[in-house]
Amino acid sequence: MNVPRLVIAAPSSGSGKTTVATGLMAAFAGRGLAVSAHKVGPDYIDPGYHTLATGRPGRNLDAYMCGPELVAPLFAHGARGCDLAVVEGVMGLYDGASGQGELASTAQVAKLLRAPVVLVVDASSQSRSVAALVHGFASWDPQVRIGGVILNKVGSQRHEVLLREALDESGVPVLGVLRRAEQVAVPSRHLGLVPVAERRGDAVGAVAAMADRVRAGCDLDAVMALARSAPAVPGEVWDASGTCGGAVPLPAPSHNRGSAPDPGPQAPDGLKDALGRRAGQGVPEGPNVVAVAAGAAFTFSYAEHTELLAAAGAEVVPFDPLRDEALPEGTRGLVIGGGFPEVYASELSANAALRKAVVGLVESGAPVAAECAGLLYLARSLDGLPMCGVLDAEGRMSERLTLGYREAVAVSDSVLAAPGTRVRGHEFHRTVLEPGAGADPAWGLHQPERRVEGFVQQGVHASYLHTHWASAPGMARRFVERCKG
Repeated sequence: MNVPRLVIAAPSSGSGKTTVATGLMAAFAGRGLAVSAHKVGPDYIDPGYHTLATGRPGRNLDAYMCGPELVAPLFAHGARGCDLAVVEGVMGLYDGASGQGELASTAQVAKLLRAPVVLVVDASSQSRSVAALVHGFASWDPQVRIGGVILNKVGSQRHEVLLREALDESGVPVLGVLRRAEQVAVPSRHLGLVPVAERRGDAVGAVAAMADRVRAGCDLDAVMALARSAPAVPGEVWDASGTCGGAVPLPAPSHNRGSAPDPGPQAPDGLKDALGRRAGQGVPEGPNVVAVAAGAAFTFSYAEHTELLAAAGAEVVPFDPLRDEALPEGTRGLVIGGGFPEVYASELSANAALRKAVVGLVESGAPVAAECAGLLYLARSLDGLPMCGVLDAEGRMSERLTLGYREAVAVSDSVLAAPGTRVRGHEFHRTVLEPGAGADPAWGLHQPERRVEGFVQQGVHASYLHTHWASAPGMARRFVERCKG
């Protein structure tokens, strides 16, 4: 497979990767190109802005959770049929999983994709030193090709001249200059940027502003020429139907032709477009209806999860726990992913009818898979407000951020995994759970310390651990099989 592609990286976090990557995606989509958007690492929030910029599901490339061998196939799956692919990096270019060398770094992903790198440099406090910095990054690993630099937060015309003169000696071309006074403000809170689903019109304006900045400050023709210099993508194309078997793959979203779509409040990034249906809107009742929590409170979802469920034979139907008072008709299984239930605790609590419906589904023995926010929603309470009460646990906000990759092994038989199943995942939350009794643990975690985590009871598997099912497609197959009773 051959698709023009770029990796947008930086020396460190906070340099402007998201602005440049999202702006490039939107600017090229505005030219009528089909743009495939990707994010290195486990982050769920940036892909929401990527989806808004391109009109296609933003996808993650995580060499830790999925393994290096799946990076290129997953990329090829997302980029199939596109004119350009833009990959936003994570942290600094060479920063990866703690203590594991280059694993899960932007540099590793660039090498696995054979993609040229555009380095975004915060130039606000330097002039000639920028050349030494770029030279160091370009020469550190000869397998990583730094194809150009975009200078961010440049103070003046004189400042730009000094930076360009210094970089003339480095041999790395300047592809763009973004001025300090033109920064686009994107609101953030305790876990990063505010998700697109919560901002709606404001997010559309922010993405449009990023595109305007990039169009004004970057040589888009030179950027595209660099992207076209990438060789063929190595390896096979990942396919959910081939992995889980037996189902027609989901239709590809239509190409964006220059206008950013309204993501709507009902579905996680990409799910609404990919499925084209919502709870109660013409979905036939059947034995394998799997309801997937969506809306502003549950925005953390990998596109491949719904694709794998559909490929395993499920009717995947999103619903919004903030608005819908009933589960989708014919629901036989429930998936509740991550998000921000702590922000919407009062609204989730007030929807007593849906909470009762969830309890009824659990009591029927139906399979339920919940991650992080879903775990909190199933607890007795969150910050003192009643939740579903399925799990004997109380959740609350904490001052401590729990963040990092985890190695895990299933310690209890569940709807997702047999005992002994090994997975890699990620924790990302600022809440704590005070558990009671009555459930078995879901996972045994092996790093950074050994401990058990999560709940398995009846058909419920609930845990703080985020996993990527593409690395363990048997989880989706097992879940859908349990839906059949």
